[in-house]
Amino acid sequence: MEAGGLPLELWRMILAYLHLPDLGRCSLVCRAWYELILSLDSTRWRQLCLDCIECRHPNWPNQPNVEPESWREAFKQHYLASKTWTKNALDLESSICFSLFRRRRERRTLSVGPGHEFDSLGSALAMASLYDRIVLFPGVYEEQGEIILKVPVEIVGHGKLGEVALLASIDQHCSTTRLCNLVFMPAWFSPFMFKTTSGHVQFDNCNFENGHIQIHGPGTCQVKFCTFKNTHVFLHNVPLCVLENCEFVGSENNSVTVEGHPSADKNWAYKYLLGLIKSSPSVLPTENSDSLMSLDLESRDQAWSPRTCDIVIEGSQSPTSPTSSSPKPGSKAGSQEAEVGSDGERVAQTPDSSDGGLSPSGEDEDEDQLMYRLSYQVQGPRPVLGGSFLGPPLPGASIQLPSCLVLNSLQQELQKDKEAMALASSVQGCLIRKCLFRDGKGGVFVCSYGRAKMEGNIFRNLTYAVRCIHNSKIVMLRNDIHRCRASGIFLRLEGGGLIAGNNIYHNAEAGVDIRKKSDPLILCNQIHHGLRSGIVVLGNGKGIIRSNQIFSNKEAGIYILYHGNPIVSGNHIFKGRAAGIAVNENGKGLITENVIRENQWGGVDIRRGGVPVLRSNLICFGYSDGVVVGEEGKGLIEGNTIYANKGCGVWMMSSSLPHVTSNHVSYNGLYGVAMFSQKDGSGEFPGGHGAQENFSEDGDAILWETELEKDDDPLRRPITIALVESNSINHNGASGLYVQSSEALHIITNVIHANGDRGITVAQSSQLTRVANNSISCNRQSGVKVEAQCKVELRGNGIYDNRGHGIITKGDSTIVIENDIIGNRGSGLQLLPRSDTKVIKNRIHSFRAYGIAVRGRTKALVQENIIFQGKTNKTIFQQVSNNHECIMKNNKFLVFKKKSDTWRLVNPPARPHLENSLRGPSAAHSGQKVTAMATRITARVEGGYHSNRSIFCTIL
Repeated sequence: MEAGGLPLELWRMILAYLHLPDLGRCSLVCRAWYELILSLDSTRWRQLCLDCIECRHPNWPNQPNVEPESWREAFKQHYLASKTWTKNALDLESSICFSLFRRRRERRTLSVGPGHEFDSLGSALAMASLYDRIVLFPGVYEEQGEIILKVPVEIVGHGKLGEVALLASIDQHCSTTRLCNLVFMPAWFSPFMFKTTSGHVQFDNCNFENGHIQIHGPGTCQVKFCTFKNTHVFLHNVPLCVLENCEFVGSENNSVTVEGHPSADKNWAYKYLLGLIKSSPSVLPTENSDSLMSLDLESRDQAWSPRTCDIVIEGSQSPTSPTSSSPKPGSKAGSQEAEVGSDGERVAQTPDSSDGGLSPSGEDEDEDQLMYRLSYQVQGPRPVLGGSFLGPPLPGASIQLPSCLVLNSLQQELQKDKEAMALASSVQGCLIRKCLFRDGKGGVFVCSYGRAKMEGNIFRNLTYAVRCIHNSKIVMLRNDIHRCRASGIFLRLEGGGLIAGNNIYHNAEAGVDIRKKSDPLILCNQIHHGLRSGIVVLGNGKGIIRSNQIFSNKEAGIYILYHGNPIVSGNHIFKGRAAGIAVNENGKGLITENVIRENQWGGVDIRRGGVPVLRSNLICFGYSDGVVVGEEGKGLIEGNTIYANKGCGVWMMSSSLPHVTSNHVSYNGLYGVAMFSQKDGSGEFPGGHGAQENFSEDGDAILWETELEKDDDPLRRPITIALVESNSINHNGASGLYVQSSEALHIITNVIHANGDRGITVAQSSQLTRVANNSISCNRQSGVKVEAQCKVELRGNGIYDNRGHGIITKGDSTIVIENDIIGNRGSGLQLLPRSDTKVIKNRIHSFRAYGIAVRGRTKALVQENIIFQGKTNKTIFQQVSNNHECIMKNNKFLVFKKKSDTWRLVNPPARPHLENSLRGPSAAHSGQKVTAMATRITARVEGGYHSNRSIFCTIL
């Protein structure tokens, strides 16, 4: 186009008056004209597309107000739809010789209607030849008998959609048919409006009301821009069918049923449909398509939850850390000396330091009173996930997640998982794309080895969106599923497939319900604001649940019960109104590398035979406890970071036998780890964890146990003793570890450091509690306290620098053997009246008080200990003079000779000897379970913290 020509705006105005053939000719003039024709996209091409009576808005029905990327491309697809149905492979198989001499026959147009060539559709079909076009003019056409399509024809309604109504039952016996711009209603004698068993049918811009459509393989169909009102589409053994931009309204049953394995016998249209699908735009994710997942964290309750690597701590949500706790009642503010209570326990009033370290050479000590130095090293907290969880939570601060806990995008997940990518790319059976299902009973029902793929659809106000049963497979990508009256997606009887990138919210039951050996792959979904749980796995259900955001659900984010056994990894589960993950009723599962935060109840709740493997998760900022192990709960709790929960870090109840190992439990509001046996058996949590949830759609929940398979997992072995091993328990608001239980318990190789109360409190222990090889240091009160009538063995521990006594015991059977009790503010070891204690081969030193103090009548054997002298005005040993039951034998007392004396803990070196005691990751059980009826407990918590019980219980 020459520079001296008309302006481009004027050319566009002129060309806007041209018809389609003329536009095509103009585009062939030169490259400049071609580009000019393309530039008419938002004007002439848009007008042509919307004025075509056979077309609807390209983004109808889901987003009719959103402009398409190209109006020209949308109009091209509509235009080609009227041509491609004639691409019959049978013509290509004709003889080449005949094709040379055969004269091409022009398609005829047959008119049907008052005043036209034919009065009825049946009479026109009787005269139709191959590929003729039959035009029905406005009116209502009712056929009294079944119409048999014997030759390929195109049936089109004239005028606006709705002006031509066809009451008929059509049975297609030919290779191909196209029906366009019609309103279908069933005839009086049959509910089937259309059916075919072999050919290909194409529906464009039609309405179907109150009937059925049936396609049987090897038949295929392509349905675009159609409305189905109370109409059921049956697809039996179809090799490939495509439903695009359709609306399904008010179904009394399922809107679409896909039944049977896709037929191996394929008709001529299969390759055409497959090529059409691959060439058309897909909703498969790209590198930039995950921008919808990147909303700001503060808007997570208004829209989809964000993909973010920060956790923002609100000021009202962060629990009080020991560093900011106020002085306890009755204390003197600013007092540097410890007060001695009625039971002889010393309560330090000096403010805690950031790490709880209190060495004898600290700045707050009087150097003139230090008559010697004792060299030893305190075992501090171990490294955790990232550096953000080492210090106390600060209001308003954000915590950077380590890279292993940042959510992957769907594209990243598909790239690293070849199986998932293959599923996402596969097309088999039925493809349902950009459709709207609303205001009915069911959406899509896939059964009996059926295959279906759903992309970019909206399911709303249904009883359920998708059901997949009987060995069927579904692929669901980028769908929107909300306000279902039951579960959004339901899988049972070995159903499976891929559920990825969907937004599932505001459903009355679970967002995804997996049961009876179903095994789907669930990736990168948003499952939120459900009126019950986010995902439920039960009845031997399995599945891989990975990189999802599950938040703001009324009940547990993920609920595992009745032998459900999923793999749950890399998810963010937060702001739930109950537990983050609940495992109950013999549930199993592998739960790894999840971020579980800000849930109202326990981050993870395990009860009634639940046997999960809970490994390498971040459980933080909960409004209750981090991990709750209820009655008969079991499982392996390993390598988790349990941080800044308002209740306890780990709360274990009666008859629970977990293995708690290698966890970092810090800055929780109450105890780090607590084990209780007192309970109120009559109470139940109101509305808790699905207290009245019916997990069987047929109401047969009580029959579940009879349907379950026997547990044949060779890795499962009986657990007889609860074990707390190799954990770092530090900076918690109350005692690091609190025991009030009638069950045996082993506490092995833990680091218990700088907690706001005692290191370990044993308040009740009728069975033996074994405390071995732990480092117990810098706690605000005593290192270890043993109450009356308790059976405790303390062996190989290092008890250093605690603000109160090293060990206080009232127990009737306490064994203290081979411990280092050094540098504590109170006495190293205090034996209270009516206690029965054996103190053998320990190294004991008190910084300010006695090495060993015996109060009242005490039965004790003190033998072969090394006891260091403390300050000059204190003695090494204090004993009641008339207490003949306290036997002293072969002890070694070391007193200072000069101020520069320094003793070292050698032969053996300072305890605990962790390098000899640490165990590798346990191969313990991988089963899990969650209770529908949680047992309410009442437990006395010493120290007066939060109404004397777990927040998990008191908030109810």
